[in-house]
Amino acid sequence: MKYPDGQEVRLGDRVRGDGDPTGLVVCCIETQEYTPEFPRAEWEYLQRGCLVGSSKHGLVHYQRPDEDLEFIERKADC
Repeated sequence: MKYPDGQEVRLGDRVRGDGDPTGLVVCCIETQEYTPEFPRAEWEYLQRGCLVGSSKHGLVHYQRPDEDLEFIERKADC
């Protein structure tokens, strides 16, 4: 999955979704990247997209790129 600007969505990316700058990509289903808090066994049934956790919206599943999902920064160790 890619952001609207063409960059690949990666685990640990900080994002802004629907005006909330606290979003964090906690799993990328298509690339099979998961955090320990959101393990593959519990989320792979979604089959595509990514999960973003935020303080304002909780956990949001994006099935495809969304114009409201904006990449802010990538974790340094990725």
